[in-house]
Amino acid sequence: MSTAELFNLSQFQAELALKSSPVTAFKKAIKYACTVLDKRFCDGYDIRKLITERAWFMDQILTQAWKQFDWAGSQHITLLAVGGYGRGELHPHSDIDVLILVENGHKNEYVQAIEQFLMLLWDIGLEIGHSVRTLDECAEHAREDLTIITNIIECRTLIGNDALRKQMLLATSTDKMWPSSEFLIQKYLEQKERHEKYNDTEYNLEPNVKSSPGGLRDIQTILWIGRREYGTLKLHAMINKGFITENEYRVMNASLLFLWKVRYALHMLANRSEDRLLLDYQAKVAKLLGYNNEDPKHAIEQLMKKYYRMVMNVSSINEIIYQHFKEVILEKNKTPCIIPINKHFQICNDFIEITSPHVFRDTPSTILEIFVVLAKNPAIWGIRANTIRLLCEARQFINDAFRHDPKNSQLFLELLRCETDIHRNLRRMNRYGILGRYIPAFGHIVGQMQYDLFHIYTVDAHTLKVIKHLRKFSRLEMMEKFPLPTKVFLKLPKTELIYLAGLFHDIGKGRGGDHSEIGAEEFIYFGKLHHLSSDDIALVSWLVANHLLMSTTAQRKDLTDPKVINEFALQVGNENKLNYLYVLTVADINATNPTLWNSWRATLLQQLYTETKRALRRGLANPLGRQEQILQTQRAALDILTRTGIDEDEVETLWTQMGEDYFLRHTSSDIAWHTEAILHHTNTQDPLVLFKETSQHGIGSASQIFIYAPKQHDFFAVTVSIMGQLNLSIQDARILPSTSKFSLDSYIVLNEDGSSIGQNQQRINDIREGLINGLKNPEDYQTIIQRRIPRQLKHFTFKPKVAVYKDIQNDMSIVQIEAPDRPGLLARIAKIFLSYDLTIQGAKITTLGERVEDNFLVIDKTGHAICDATKISALKQAIISQLSEVSQTETITKDFTMNI
Repeated sequence: MSTAELFNLSQFQAELALKSSPVTAFKKAIKYACTVLDKRFCDGYDIRKLITERAWFMDQILTQAWKQFDWAGSQHITLLAVGGYGRGELHPHSDIDVLILVENGHKNEYVQAIEQFLMLLWDIGLEIGHSVRTLDECAEHAREDLTIITNIIECRTLIGNDALRKQMLLATSTDKMWPSSEFLIQKYLEQKERHEKYNDTEYNLEPNVKSSPGGLRDIQTILWIGRREYGTLKLHAMINKGFITENEYRVMNASLLFLWKVRYALHMLANRSEDRLLLDYQAKVAKLLGYNNEDPKHAIEQLMKKYYRMVMNVSSINEIIYQHFKEVILEKNKTPCIIPINKHFQICNDFIEITSPHVFRDTPSTILEIFVVLAKNPAIWGIRANTIRLLCEARQFINDAFRHDPKNSQLFLELLRCETDIHRNLRRMNRYGILGRYIPAFGHIVGQMQYDLFHIYTVDAHTLKVIKHLRKFSRLEMMEKFPLPTKVFLKLPKTELIYLAGLFHDIGKGRGGDHSEIGAEEFIYFGKLHHLSSDDIALVSWLVANHLLMSTTAQRKDLTDPKVINEFALQVGNENKLNYLYVLTVADINATNPTLWNSWRATLLQQLYTETKRALRRGLANPLGRQEQILQTQRAALDILTRTGIDEDEVETLWTQMGEDYFLRHTSSDIAWHTEAILHHTNTQDPLVLFKETSQHGIGSASQIFIYAPKQHDFFAVTVSIMGQLNLSIQDARILPSTSKFSLDSYIVLNEDGSSIGQNQQRINDIREGLINGLKNPEDYQTIIQRRIPRQLKHFTFKPKVAVYKDIQNDMSIVQIEAPDRPGLLARIAKIFLSYDLTIQGAKITTLGERVEDNFLVIDKTGHAICDATKISALKQAIISQLSEVSQTETITKDFTMNI
């Protein structure tokens, strides 16, 4: 037998007899059994047998440990396994929970033996979760604590008087405490609270296989409720009770076994109780579970896709079983309240159900109609359990004939035109497997993850979140948080088109090629199938094909350049397309990663939207000239300044020293702010450092830092190095030449963790003081920083990419760098530029999860673009080499000295 190999009692007793202390024999037995079990796992052994055999082995160890002590009058005490161990399931580092149960009045008799027993368990290396209680204490604690009564439900006797366990179960039965109705309600609330900790989604970048939605705890919760009502109810036994079908049992069981494998692998790899499927382990878990691929990234994506599909199945079945429990336990004496809707549907106790078991079979269009009815009647709480089950079974009727049926096309579009609950019902359709069957291209992205830190949700979850954010813009109460997106959304003539654009914008991912182009082609087919007008098809397919256009333009290009605005306006073509693209872009960013949306990104998009709208209204053949824009900005800034009493002549004298680019790249309000501060700055040898929040209503702010200081060749390098020391993350940098001896530089910054500095005056003062001191004494500014790469970033390494182009119009070189994000990266880049006698004239900083995509405008020591091909090649190689070195090391050391 396989268990005999794990523990040989005769050999173990012989080992005990040879040693003066039992510790060595116990440790040896434990080490051997763990080695055997881990090897079995690696060899593909049945996971169910594996965890039950581990529990069996632990039974033997605890029993033998118990026998090492004198339990006089042992009929008064017993050792029970509780919790997961009580179920007979044990992973490598699962909690080993035991209850030492003592008959009332006999607890003091066993104090010394209990202490010695527990000390032995600790000495042999077991992390035991234990409690020592009398029968009365068990009843008292169980009555007050949901966790304790839950543990008791699954107890079993290891050694001792089993009659005590039976007495405890009798004292804690449903007629004494926690009736199954109350237990169900509290377990549901407990599950709801737990799900909220994980953003109420199965799709997290680093899910917890035990506690996340759809995880092992959801399966266990169902079993606990069943056992509280029916006693020793197991998953398969639920079939006979009508709570689960044979097919659902197979799906749930397969999900359970898969999650067990993942959890076992995590415990084994981490060598501790680790239930989070962290990036640190995903590649190794994928390999252990047989996802072998030359590209580890692809193997991880395969593993995670299966994980997400499994937990979605668990969530769907969990919902069905909960409703059954609710009907049987909470509503067993309640007379059903039936409200007819039409010949196919009715409301039963606030839930929609079909009027006949054959509705979906006889009238397949009702598969879509039920979601339309729900969207039009938001007071309905959901779909009744039996109807969900029949709906899932009816997926087989969704075929090409179903998709080509005009009635079904109209129903789907009707759902998108509803005033409420569009997102909720699309999410239901996805959970029940309907959406992926109706739109096969959507089925390909269900559970599909992207192995990066930028996209924290699966493609289907992200897509539905885009719809959710678009729906938010339709509500006036969102005007404070999203003022411009809400205002623009309410102008859209056909809102169903923006939902379709959201639904299809990423539908081409994971299929090779440009996902935007693939998605546009998929929509053209869908649009024709749904008899949309050629204009509507053209609009939505254009939005899908260009859904990244606005965000990339805003984040990577200089929006103060009239040429950039005119080129973008030419690509957009008209104001209607601009409106649709703007709201889609805002929703896409918010749905990709909640940390991405801050006031700086909001400001960039708003600026691009406003300037493009102005260009479109002006006429694409009549773009705003450079000089005209400068004059407009100067007039507006001067108007602000003169109203505060600033002398106009002083202003104009100062402005003659600033250069034209300054007025192109700053707003009139910022220019007025800078100008007033500079004119009042009397000690010109000291740097002037200004600080201002760029906050918007409802959006986390970013901070603008403006620096006016004497010019120096290494100004940018010194500045970014100081900011690195101050734990600031630079979002944007405007390094501007001037005709005077002063630099005029602006930076948009956040704290290193992405949070805003806000109104933290002490933090602001520290930043200002640090910059002033560092810039005043650059020759003494030597930094030696040792900083660990954040855990998640360490898993993303790739060879940096560098491109160098000539900006003919401005006689500068554009250096584009794509590299893994690392602490101190900008300071390293600045050091490289210094070593090649290059001066930075501008920088566009873009951080996308684990990578940065930065653009720098540089000139050589002659004040022109780099023309020497050999120097360009050497520069590119130096950047690639040094940034590759940074990418591979855990510790970043900045040890260079800044010199004037």
